[in-house]
Amino acid sequence: MTAPPLPDLYEWLERSRRDGQVHYDDRQQSWAVLGHPEAAAVLTDPATFSSDLSDLLPRQEDMDLFQRGNFVRMDPPRHDKLRRLVSQAFTPKVVAGLAPRIEEVTTGLLDAQAGERRFDLIDDLAYPLPVIVIAELLGIPASDRPVFRRWADALFERSDAGPDESLVRMMDDAALDALAPVMHEMNAYLLAHIRSRRASPADDLTSRLVAAEGDGERLTDEEIIGFVGLLLLAGHVTTTATLGNTVLCFEAHPDAAAEVRADPALLPAAIEEVLRLRTPFPRLARRATAAVTVGEAAIPAGAVVVAWLAAANRDERVFAEPDRFDVHRSPNPHLTFGHGIHFCVGAPLARLETKIAMEILLDRYRDITVDASAPIAFRNPWVMISPTRLPLAVTG
Repeated sequence: MTAPPLPDLYEWLERSRRDGQVHYDDRQQSWAVLGHPEAAAVLTDPATFSSDLSDLLPRQEDMDLFQRGNFVRMDPPRHDKLRRLVSQAFTPKVVAGLAPRIEEVTTGLLDAQAGERRFDLIDDLAYPLPVIVIAELLGIPASDRPVFRRWADALFERSDAGPDESLVRMMDDAALDALAPVMHEMNAYLLAHIRSRRASPADDLTSRLVAAEGDGERLTDEEIIGFVGLLLLAGHVTTTATLGNTVLCFEAHPDAAAEVRADPALLPAAIEEVLRLRTPFPRLARRATAAVTVGEAAIPAGAVVVAWLAAANRDERVFAEPDRFDVHRSPNPHLTFGHGIHFCVGAPLARLETKIAMEILLDRYRDITVDASAPIAFRNPWVMISPTRLPLAVTG
């Protein structure tokens, strides 16, 4: 089954918006929240909009094991305790300290393409760069990155996702059974790594999680699986997507690209605009714990609520000319990394990796264009907005 193209998703979202910024979608079997202030309200109220959807999904042993440490799917107070532990590894000081290593890895990956006038941005840079960085942080062999990519492809490649496929149906028994072998392999791999660090601690994040203590208790090895797995997967796919999406936006808007080349100080704002316009994860799901009114809609207790970030980031009430790529847009309060207690803990690292990689690309190559002679490939935008193959033609 062929995944729908990205413009189809945006057209569907804008047609859907005609039914209201918040409304019930029969086909999606959920309440669609499309407006920016409405989505922000949902994401900042974890007491009313729970992140724990486990009772909606069938039970599957390996998925249950992974979820034990997946704080993205937890509510306070458990979420707060686990997030505090991992946040120590992503302080501004720690992330800034990674800049020299990010530069070194980027330079090394591009040096491997020296003399080549064509290479694939994803295979040769946008995928390996963040995997190497996050694997080193976790103490996991970066040489295993083909395995990590296979896991990510299995989890984020859902060709059947679309306007007629609800999030609940996407995680039914058949879907979980299909994912079970990958989840089992991933859990076993991570558990072996965690146990090796418990036996022989090293200077890495996994060892610190093993030793971490909060409120008089430590995490079990099984709880750390979800922690490490989430950081490993989410810690690279967002940067891969953002770097690919940045090159695509520059290709589609050469005047903006020329502005950034002329004034590199514009690059951080340009990346924020890429994050807004091509939101990597288009939606976040919640469960209403009580009857609540959002905007003008009365949502019943127990309902599935989907905050469509890709639509909220194009809300014309907040963003003037929302379909325009504007590297001068300020302010730019996009919701790409979430909002509230679940704001993406790795956002500063993803931003830094993208910024450094783009700086080096723009400095190294006078011209960077998408190679029209080779095919581009994308993930299903209903699951993730990201190229998976992006051939480039460059001039040094």
